[in-house]
Amino acid sequence: MERPPHAYVPGRSPRHPEGLFDAVRDTAEGVPVDRLAETEAWRTGLRWIDEGYFWEAHEVLEPVWMAAPPNAPERSMVRAAIQCANARLKRRMGRDRAAARLEGVVAGLLDEVALSGRSRVMGLGLDEARARFGGADSVRDMQDNA
Repeated sequence: MERPPHAYVPGRSPRHPEGLFDAVRDTAEGVPVDRLAETEAWRTGLRWIDEGYFWEAHEVLEPVWMAAPPNAPERSMVRAAIQCANARLKRRMGRDRAAARLEGVVAGLLDEVALSGRSRVMGLGLDEARARFGGADSVRDMQDNA
């Protein structure tokens, strides 16, 4: 899927039809942890965060998170991406306090990734992940895509 038809913002735009993202979500099913970064779900989720489709990114990243083993750095990295999407959606909705709390969660998750001592997790270096998933100031596309 290239792009969703619009960026869903609760209370402001129509919700997407059920199952719209299933083909992308399903690409993470049964994939070993060392291959999760190659899935369409991961790559699409990252791209959609960059493009401002925050709710949609969360939807396609969730099965990647579920496929990662508990307590693994991959799971923390994926959760950081998901919480980044959540924070940016909250900011778009004008819920700045909720966004700031979630941005703190993202920072903590990336600290967990750093403790693994690995130079790359889910295809991202730690500095790259911090820059990509940082606070609202790092968002390239905060306008509504609706």
